Amino acid sequence: KMAAYEKRRAAAAPVPAGGSGLAEPGRAAPGGGGLAEGSAADFLLRAGVTAMVREALLKVLEARPAEPVSFLAEYFERLVPAEAAAEPPGPPQRLARALWYVCLAHHSHRTAFDSNAGAAYEVLGCGGRRRAAGVDGRLYSELLRRICQRGAAPAEAAAALLRRVRCRDHEAVPFDVFRYGVLTCCVLLEFAAKADALFAVLGGEGSADTRLCQAVLRALEDALGAGQGPRPGRFLEAGSRLGPDGLALAMDRALQERKLGSSMSREEFLRKATALFIAKVKPVE
Repeated sequence: KMAAYEKRRAAAAPVPAGGSGLAEPGRAAPGGGGLAEGSAADFLLRAGVTAMVREALLKVLEARPAEPVSFLAEYFERLVPAEAAAEPPGPPQRLARALWYVCLAHHSHRTAFDSNAGAAYEVLGCGGRRRAAGVDGRLYSELLRRICQRGAAPAEAAAALLRRVRCRDHEAVPFDVFRYGVLTCCVLLEFAAKADALFAVLGGEGSADTRLCQAVLRALEDALGAGQGPRPGRFLEAGSRLGPDGLALAMDRALQERKLGSSMSREEFLRKATALFIAKVKPVE
């Protein structure tokens, strides 16, 4: 037993610095290079690794992805080339990175979303030596269009929303307008998803009774007009106001007539529901 213990202890013993070619922590490397001066923690701090890893872990906690390791791999893959680039990347690369930033955290996580929106704003605004303060309207509008493409919102709704929140191509978009447009597009996608879930409750994949759909749309319109929070986030309060009791009452009133009505398709229901949302969005002036 003693012999086996000594063998394990010898295997676990650290290899001398001279045998491995590596300097011991806290001691300068042979040759006077000075690359290993100070402790390991000092080295990581000087190299910026500590701050980078801390920021990456914070992003993981904010986003809470299903695959944290894959999330970190993508995070560093996108971060390092941008930091090492000598010249600002072109518009396609900046748009892709800005889109990645705004999708890192859900918009309901307000602090994280604002931080990521600020990072996206800086990415889109670093395109040249001589630029006006802010992101130009062309890149801003293109980013909003790409956000809308990520969800199941009807194309008509996305186009109508973009007309309300877009800026002219030559304009410099201030951050508050930029944030408002990005947030509104994100909320539209979630609103469309909630409307789709409501349609599934009404009883069909392809179609549902028109009277039921109209009753729910009226209840949805009433809920949209009753929000108390700041726009556009308050529009999602409509989902909480359309609880099971409210939906049951609306559908019960619609089914009081015994005669079956016509049917409404899922696409038509989503168009009508998202049109209610668009009507409540304040246009950018």
